[in-house]
Amino acid sequence: MTLGTPIQGVTLYSFTRAFHGREYDLDALIRKVAAEGYGPGLEIIGFSSFRGFPEIDDAFAGRFRDLVDEVGLVTTSLAVNADIGIHRDRLLDQEELIAYMRRQIAAAAKLGFPIARVQISITPDSMEQLAPIAEEYGVTLALEVHADQYASHPRILALRDRYEKVGSPFLGFTMDWGATVSGFAPSLIESYRRRGASEDLLAQVVSLWDDFYQQGPPRDQAEHGQRFGRFIGLAAQNGRPDLGIDFGINGTGLFGPARVDDWLEIMPWVKHVHGKFFGIDENKEEPSVPVRDLIGLLVENGYSGAVSSEYEGWHWNNWESPFDIVRDEQAVQRSAAQNAGSRMITDAAEARAALAAHLPHAALKGARA
Repeated sequence: MTLGTPIQGVTLYSFTRAFHGREYDLDALIRKVAAEGYGPGLEIIGFSSFRGFPEIDDAFAGRFRDLVDEVGLVTTSLAVNADIGIHRDRLLDQEELIAYMRRQIAAAAKLGFPIARVQISITPDSMEQLAPIAEEYGVTLALEVHADQYASHPRILALRDRYEKVGSPFLGFTMDWGATVSGFAPSLIESYRRRGASEDLLAQVVSLWDDFYQQGPPRDQAEHGQRFGRFIGLAAQNGRPDLGIDFGINGTGLFGPARVDDWLEIMPWVKHVHGKFFGIDENKEEPSVPVRDLIGLLVENGYSGAVSSEYEGWHWNNWESPFDIVRDEQAVQRSAAQNAGSRMITDAAEARAALAAHLPHAALKGARA
């Protein structure tokens, strides 16, 4: 197999703290990404960044696409939502859900995004119904495999099997590195320390997570719930019940303990990658996500799609610059690709060509592979 050349990129989600703090508006943040060399790939969350989403008027879409072209970026993935609870009094039925997703897929196409990242709540039946809509708009649907799910989870394998049955090149997955974390993030431990947690409690939290890592991912939701409860109990036993839910959410829902090679179960269907990470240490490495191994896996398996650096540590780290942290993590990615005998694509024109080869073409709309 030919070695892959992944495309360097970033999701604006990494800079949520700066965006919410109004340090940058959307245009300024896009210009910052381009000026600092975090692209060429650009991923955006629809509901977070576009007022009135998924309704996008032609004038705004034109201005957005012109700006992206002007600064030399390449749109890669638009994150869309599959929330069936948007009404206070009832859930969306299947017909309403498909219509809701159609509007978002149409918005992705209008804004120039070739991929729409969809969420795990979408079922195999829904993905099958959405396939012709994706083909109609020329937008690939890449369902996100995110902790506490993982590539070999029965739910993900059921989706993979349905993709095989449907045969549409417009269906696939977004690989989120949070499913394959190798250690409890030190920056999160530091944030708990700043909230007054004792060193003994923090050591117990890390030890418990390490135990779960050795056991591998939970077999089912019952075991997941048991692990969640263990973190809550640990906090209570140490006199910090206020931290229990936080320990559980992060320890079981953000730091997934699957192994890197688990991704091989779905690698042929990976259309996009969330380079999830949580921080950079004094050695300029990511201490809790095996970035080098993950990039190596992508390269070795011929992946030449985009990798959106997704810095999640902004949730708790308010003492370091997310821009500096993303810069350093992308340096790790480039080094890892080189060590694997390849490189990351950092040129916009080359990135467009690579995406065109990686994703289905407009000529395939309405066709079945």
